Amino acid sequence: MVRSLLSFCLSLLKSRTQLHLEILFLRKQLEIVARSLPKLRLRPSDRFLIGMLTDLYDTWKEALLIVKPETVIRWHKEAFRLYWRWKSRHKSRRPKIPQAQINLIKQMANDNPLWGAPRIHGELLKLGFDISEATVLRYMPKKPRRTTGQQWKTFLRNHSAEIISLDFFTVPTITFRLLYILVFPSHDRRKIIHFNVTDHPTSEWTTQQLRNTFYDQAIPKFLIWDRDSIFGEDFIESVSALGLRPILAAYRSPGQNGFVERLIGSIRRECLDHLIIVNENHLRKSLKQYFHYYHNQRTHLGLNKDTPEPRRVDAVGKIGRVAVANGLHHFYYRSAA
Repeated sequence: MVRSLLSFCLSLLKSRTQLHLEILFLRKQLEIVARSLPKLRLRPSDRFLIGMLTDLYDTWKEALLIVKPETVIRWHKEAFRLYWRWKSRHKSRRPKIPQAQINLIKQMANDNPLWGAPRIHGELLKLGFDISEATVLRYMPKKPRRTTGQQWKTFLRNHSAEIISLDFFTVPTITFRLLYILVFPSHDRRKIIHFNVTDHPTSEWTTQQLRNTFYDQAIPKFLIWDRDSIFGEDFIESVSALGLRPILAAYRSPGQNGFVERLIGSIRRECLDHLIIVNENHLRKSLKQYFHYYHNQRTHLGLNKDTPEPRRVDAVGKIGRVAVANGLHHFYYRSAA
């Protein structure tokens, strides 16, 4: 009888505690909503208190209204990660070796580029240093990634003397007539070995320009051009007859013939964009003047700031200047005193 009465009193006490917890739980939610209107904003202290109440209040899921129960569970997991991060902040780490040993590891790595961590570790063991191989690897200087073979940049530089490309671009005249310019630049010294102008490009005309280009020039190994319909069967047969290896760019891929595209951009920006072309003779004369400046006076970043036709350095004499390329540029020189 006494045991039954005691159990009944404990159940009443437990129910009363749960009732108080429910009231506290609901009041806290009302406080959060009233404080953070119109958009719900929870502070870290709010999340902590709600998380603590869920451990004490049995039916907290039914009384939780402002967020989903899954959100509270996610808070608990995040708090658990933070707790273990805080608890393990004083976790013992591998002791740092003296600076003299670190310097010795780096010196060995620099003196012996072919040595790896196992080899350096073996040498250190023979010198009486009791350290692990992982420690040696940790303090070794990072080496650049090794590649088997040469880079593309090196390959292209080594073969640039054997590469020539060609392409067309258009210029409108004062009467809105389109003129077509064909250029043949060499990749070696950025020289324009041939150019011509026409108002009606055909496969026969283009083929004749190819023959004129290599009439008194050493024939290179590679010739790059795009898939324009102007380059017909006659042109392709002439390329093969000259012993050239054709390299055709993909459709709508000007970047694959980037050298000549960059040249055309320079011609436009530095010359043609500042002129109104009257006729074909005017265009041809303007291009000749610009190409003389381009070859003999204009410095090129890709040639270590030299010119396609090497230009000597003059350090003595009075500095003079002269307008070149239709007055669009100036050439500076030193005259004898």
